[in-house]
Amino acid sequence: MKRLIASTLVLAAAVSACGGDRSATVTMLVYDSFPTSGTPLNDALADFTEETGINVRILTAGDAGTMVTKASLTAGNPEGDVMWGVDNTLLSAATDAEVFADEPVQVDYGDVCVNYDIAWFADHAISPPVTLDDLLLPRYRDLLVVENPASSSPGLAFMLATIANYGETGWQQYWAGLRENGVEVAESWDIAYYERFSGAAGSAGNRPLVVSYGSSPPAEVVFADPPRDDAPTGVSVETCFRQQEFAGILRGSDHPTEAARLVQFLVGERFQRELPLTLFVYPVNVNVELPAVFTDFAVVPSDPFTVDPETIAANREKWQDQWNTIVLH
Repeated sequence: MKRLIASTLVLAAAVSACGGDRSATVTMLVYDSFPTSGTPLNDALADFTEETGINVRILTAGDAGTMVTKASLTAGNPEGDVMWGVDNTLLSAATDAEVFADEPVQVDYGDVCVNYDIAWFADHAISPPVTLDDLLLPRYRDLLVVENPASSSPGLAFMLATIANYGETGWQQYWAGLRENGVEVAESWDIAYYERFSGAAGSAGNRPLVVSYGSSPPAEVVFADPPRDDAPTGVSVETCFRQQEFAGILRGSDHPTEAARLVQFLVGERFQRELPLTLFVYPVNVNVELPAVFTDFAVVPSDPFTVDPETIAANREKWQDQWNTIVLH
């Protein structure tokens, strides 16, 4: 939180130093699950435009992993002015490539966890897995779909969870065991969740286990058609990795002052209060009260897996290469 306050003060100073161009259009790069229109989150951005005269253009850049890769390739000559949603698993890749003009600010947090299809397990009279160890058991053979950690931030987060749990050598043996037990790999969260996971509304998938989020169950309740008052999916709480997301001004932005005003708005109460029921993440603004449907169905692990950013920075590419050799070759 100290880091957030300090970074926000820097942004506020930048904003006050220069009025900027009220007619400018600021382009915000986002991952593909960020809504481009029609949600309260977009209404909040419209309020920002009304208050400041600064237009906001949303540019979708794929999964968070793909977004960071693209931003790294265009560092200094960016496609936009602000990037939303680089998380702590990928932040070192962005900073190493000097993607940002200044230190980004944290905008939200959540947990990447294994989710399960409650009805499927009830129909098959099998208990859902609880721990990472459970996923190696024969009864879960051919049931799990994960995301590729080279292209997907939740996929990377889940790989880091296994490294945090099993250590530098044990995690590789664990993934060899998952491969032997029939794990399927998808290139993105959208494909894994909406196409391969059997528990997602409207999905034709046949895998009742998926790497998703601790806040995926309330999303299933909120968007259920017809409406429902229970969640069709559950969370294996002992598999969770804590994920933090950041936003920042892209180095080389044509509108750095206006971009700073937007980033300051992104951590303000007006925007932050829309996060739980649109992106299904936890706001960092302490003045935001969480809606009941979110708190009733989201799962918050008491002791999520974590890996410090310096360790991720030093080992991420090596670990991704090792994972690729073990799982895909």
